[in-house]
Amino acid sequence: MKFSCEKLVLQNAIATASRAVAGKSSIPALEGLLLVCQGESLTVTGYNMQLGIRTRFSCDMEEEGSLVLNARLFGDIVRRMPDDTLTFLSDEKLSVKLHCGDADFDIVGLPAADFPELPEVEEKNTVELPEKTLRAMIQQTSFAVSTNEARPVHMGSLFEVSPTELSVVSVDGFRLALRKEKLEHPAGGVFSFVAPGTALNEVEKVCEDIDECAKITLGDRHILFEIGETELICRRLEGEFLDYKNAIPRKNSVRLLVDTRTMMESLDRVSVVISEKLKSPVRCLFGNNRVTFSARTASGDAKDVCKVEGNGGDLEIGFNNRYLSEALRYAPADTVYLEMNSGISPAIVVPVDENDDSFLYMVLPVRLKA
Repeated sequence: MKFSCEKLVLQNAIATASRAVAGKSSIPALEGLLLVCQGESLTVTGYNMQLGIRTRFSCDMEEEGSLVLNARLFGDIVRRMPDDTLTFLSDEKLSVKLHCGDADFDIVGLPAADFPELPEVEEKNTVELPEKTLRAMIQQTSFAVSTNEARPVHMGSLFEVSPTELSVVSVDGFRLALRKEKLEHPAGGVFSFVAPGTALNEVEKVCEDIDECAKITLGDRHILFEIGETELICRRLEGEFLDYKNAIPRKNSVRLLVDTRTMMESLDRVSVVISEKLKSPVRCLFGNNRVTFSARTASGDAKDVCKVEGNGGDLEIGFNNRYLSEALRYAPADTVYLEMNSGISPAIVVPVDENDDSFLYMVLPVRLKA
């Protein structure tokens, strides 16, 4: 195999595919990247048996071929090379010569046959949406993905697709995050699936802030994300996802207009006395056009007042400071409605526009001590 390309282009491809490389494996090839030089392009693939990432780019190819190189070693070498044209040459014995500027390296690869094949995703249903939209929807819901292995299906996000709309939902037993977007391109039918949170984090990193469309293909067992010249394949999570629509309170007696940044800053101030060792809920007293936040731990007491619009009826309720703050932070709006009903019912963050249902965040309360 022999090809040449710009060092930075290869470096970016290695960085992308390496996100799916196994840290330690009994199969040496899984700690490596599969390089396939064919036609006028080089394909770089990483795979850890749960997640596979394959990316390709154009190169000046002189001789076709394929082999596996240790991802960490190969990545370190390329990253340290000067910004110049890199030449790659390998022989039948899998000896590899790398040349770039005045730098030369000789390393040894593994046979391409040692690298497990990525699953084939048969096209059952597909949906397309702009990369920046997919990226935003994942970013604004993934923080609520569960890390509790007792319910594996909640360690991912639920994608619900209709011909005109995509919904992404994450739950972790303490909060819920929901994002909806209208589809510019009609989807192929009505379907749903749960994608692992770990895979979605990588999809978010691969997506760019552009209008180019990303394509999601649903297979029997796997999901394929096609983003530009990169493909990401992951296994679907099986199981019964929470019936979230029935979990969201519909009628809430308290509705307050909140500036998200102002309330986050107020929460941040009273959270100074809270830590991993010294945990405490934030006590919230919702009055007329104001909410009083307070927290008490062995470190000390903290109190702050945040201005809002509306009357909370002196409702007192406790929240995990981080959960409430994240619901406000990831809501894609500067002002939102904060809706509540009682001291033991969830708080809901929704858009100000009555006709807008593009996001909803729900946070369960924490029981307060007298």
